[in-house]
Amino acid sequence: MARLILFNKPFGVLSQFTDRGTQTARQTLSDFIELPGVYPAGRLDRDSEGLMLLTDDGRLQARIADPRFKMAKTYLVQVEGEVTDEALEQLRKGVRLKDGMTRPAEAERIAGPDIWPRDPPVRFRKSVPDCWISLTIREGRNRQVRRMTAAVGNPTLRLVRWRIGDWSLDALPQGQWREETV
Repeated sequence: MARLILFNKPFGVLSQFTDRGTQTARQTLSDFIELPGVYPAGRLDRDSEGLMLLTDDGRLQARIADPRFKMAKTYLVQVEGEVTDEALEQLRKGVRLKDGMTRPAEAERIAGPDIWPRDPPVRFRKSVPDCWISLTIREGRNRQVRRMTAAVGNPTLRLVRWRIGDWSLDALPQGQWREETV
């Protein structure tokens, strides 16, 4: 039976078990998860937070991470400025990025979610409003959500992956993990 670990990755943590990138040590998955033989099914940028899936099953890992399977990933995104209906419609139709058009996404304005505070906090500017959207994509290009929101005029301030396929963070505290049956 395959192991599947759901992990709520904090801001600033690398989505790998070792850090060979800099002289000063950065936090990695090994600071939170001490289970031999499990590996990330996909990545989440160091400056993004939220759901990561880890497994010991290569087939399951491929099904989760490989864009061919188009597994839906839902993000809660705090963006700069007020998102217009036109911007949401652009996201729903697909956005032109340097590496081509994105697939259509599900996008909607949402109230600020009841989630943990980020450390460090997102910068606050009195003169520039912000708002939250929910964005569901079915592909996984490098920094795609950030590039999509910037392309419609609303740069990302905070990015939290909430759901991958049927798996969700729900009540999983930041920096914690739980095992699911598959």
